[in-house]
Amino acid sequence: MASTEPLIDVLADQGWVVCDTAINASLRHNLYTQAVTAWTTGTFQPAGIGRGNTHAVNTAVRGDAICWLEPSQAVQASSHFLSWTTTLQQELNRLLYTGLNSAEFHFARYPSGQGYTKHLDQHKDQRHRKISLVLYLNPGWTRADGGELCLYAAQDENQEIQRILPQPGRLVLFRSDLFPHEVLPCTQTRWSLTGWFRTDMAK
Repeated sequence: MASTEPLIDVLADQGWVVCDTAINASLRHNLYTQAVTAWTTGTFQPAGIGRGNTHAVNTAVRGDAICWLEPSQAVQASSHFLSWTTTLQQELNRLLYTGLNSAEFHFARYPSGQGYTKHLDQHKDQRHRKISLVLYLNPGWTRADGGELCLYAAQDENQEIQRILPQPGRLVLFRSDLFPHEVLPCTQTRWSLTGWFRTDMAK
């Protein structure tokens, strides 16, 4: 795997970063295969919004299904990925003094026509998510397929600052507390691996 320092430098400067070379094609393919297998064996669940008593499934707001990566049950691909994220977490702490001490990740599957409306990854009453990560897993993707990640300005949630096409192996990191974002509806099934680096014990 390539050095993560250039990634972290850009993240420090602008609060978000996109990289197409952090994850190699073989690992991307193996993670995609693992996700598809998990879907076909019924281990995904509809994704919800809110927490605790306010948790609900509303596909008009969020249309994906998710499958959490459990370190104790990780197979070779996800184990390799989790090892890489552990190193990345250590580098974030070393270079940015972020105080991260846990992480959580899940596969996400958006069927055609679905997306996720604008939101922040940090809940108002739970401020432990610090850095969001998205890794795109589809073998191929074009602009006609949609499903872009739209980032909005921290100071103005109506000002779009970047629209990111979910191309194979593309990695996105951004500050969980700063950037509203949305997933635009896709026109084919969209697979990704998503999660957060945290300053508490995850889940």
